[in-house]
Amino acid sequence: MRLLVLGGTEFAGRAVVEAALGRGWEVTVLNRGRHTPVPGTRSLVGDRTAPDGLAALAEGEWDAVVDTWSSAPRPVLEAARQLRGRARRYVYVSSCSVYAWAPPAGYAEDAPLVEGAEADAEQTEYARDKRGGELAAVDAFGAEHSLLVRAGLLLGPYENVGRLPWWLTRIARGGPVLAPGPRELPLQYVDVRDLAEWILGAVEQELSGPYNLMSPQGHTTMGEFLDTCVRVTGAAAELRWTEPQVILDAGVEPWTQLPVWVPPGSDLHDALHSADVSRAVATGLACRPVEETVADTWAWLQDIGGTAPQRPDRTCKGLDPEVEAKVLAAAAEGSGASGGVPATTP
Repeated sequence: MRLLVLGGTEFAGRAVVEAALGRGWEVTVLNRGRHTPVPGTRSLVGDRTAPDGLAALAEGEWDAVVDTWSSAPRPVLEAARQLRGRARRYVYVSSCSVYAWAPPAGYAEDAPLVEGAEADAEQTEYARDKRGGELAAVDAFGAEHSLLVRAGLLLGPYENVGRLPWWLTRIARGGPVLAPGPRELPLQYVDVRDLAEWILGAVEQELSGPYNLMSPQGHTTMGEFLDTCVRVTGAAAELRWTEPQVILDAGVEPWTQLPVWVPPGSDLHDALHSADVSRAVATGLACRPVEETVADTWAWLQDIGGTAPQRPDRTCKGLDPEVEAKVLAAAAEGSGASGGVPATTP
């Protein structure tokens, strides 16, 4: 198989490249040359936002193209149109954010969608841009030769968004850790390497159309996730499980200040952790256990010196230590004053 990856040096794109090389595929990557290419690839340099930025793609044929672009739809349209007729399939890594807010628990690929930006539009906002990218891929390749991968929460080695790396770094620091409850809160995510393997399998199967791509509902829980972080780091950390309302009353933002976590019963939890992924599972999606994802990410973090890369176009994640201490103190005080069930449990 001949694969072209637009990007291919960071997180999802890198995972696709490494998985394809592992299958013995011939891999070409096009990017701005800011990061060291994965060994074994044919590397082309080009800036998709610049005039003639796709000049390096003037020649060549591929069985599939994988595009992880997440800004303005226009570069997706330009790349897809240039490659039309020289690639058999266009795989666009989209997002579950393309569903109209708020998608109901258990939503599938036929749920209502946001109004996408025009396929040739400049940057608007994330959900509309991702939907615009989908429209661009279909515009150029047609519905039968475009694959829309609506990814959910991505975790794993090389993460440059700051979710799992923040939790690992915080827990490695030790001491009392604000653990957002409840412990049994179901989580739904996908290891970026499992995403990559499914994409390559989908190319081999010549799949098309949209697919929700994350683990089955309840693949793990908040308790299992954070307990695993403690075990893997070997830290002297004490998880202080805290009721969601205590956290929300303190003004802490779910998802950003406490990455991965969103309170149960909220629209945000339904949108991020309760999608129907039966279509992806039926076509080969297999998800590794949380222990492997956490352990491999921790090993990678240690290997690069403990500081994860951060995408400049993404907000910084995590809770300030002073804010964390205040919330823990307030939770302890509240449990002592109530005489009832404590807000935190060891």
